Formats: sequence, structure tokens, C-alpha cells
Amino acid sequence: MLITIADRDKKGILEAARQFREMGFTIFATKGTYNFLSDYGSVSRFIKKVFEGKPNIVDALENGKIQLVINTPTSKMSEFDDSHIRKNTIKYKIQYITTTVAALAATTGINARRSGAYSVKSL
Repeated sequence: MLITIADRDKKGILEAARQFREMGFTIFATKGTYNFLSDYGSVSRFIKKVFEGKPNIVDALENGKIQLVINTPTSKMSEFDDSHIRKNTIKYKIQYITTTVAALAATTGINARRSGAYSVKSL
């Protein structure tokens, strides 16, 4: 999975990242997110943004190394990378989460699904 988070959202991703790691997910993270997660003891692998060269996020999406993306919208500076991430998640049918709250909810759902401790309710 890929986690690339705006600075304002970094603290909010810690619990989701911890739970994803406990479930055995490999976490790829861009430089700022990678450094942040490392500072808080969360293991991840560094991955380059598109403008940083190859291999990068788009290469990993294209090659099937990433099956889930958590990317919170950022500033104009990151608009280029965010656009490439969004376009390629659609192209390769990869799940895409845009908030830290949804990321944490996803961990709950995935855990429940894996353990069989879930039920379907009609809305």
C-alpha cells in the first residue's frame, strides 16, 4: 500500500498505519510521510514521487506493487503528483482513500473481514 499524506494530516495517520502493519501490509511512503512514520516508529519503505525520478509511485502502481492508496489532498506544490496518483489508481482499479478517518475505518473493515467478525446490514 502507499501512504502519502499532507503535513496537516500526518498525526491522524499513525493509528491506521500501525494497524495496517499489524495486518501484514507493506507500506510505501513518500519522503515526508516516510520520515514522519519513521520518527514515530512505524516501518515503511521510501518511494519516489513522479518528479523525483524512477522508479516512482506511478511505476509501482503500474507494476502491481501497490493495491491500496491513502493520499490526502495537499497544496498546489503536490498537485502534479496527486493528479498522477489519482489517474493511475483509476486506470489500474486500485482502491483510493483520501482522508485519515476513512483510512482508520478501512483498517476496521479489513480486520473484520479477515476474522469473519462482520455482518451485512441493509441500509
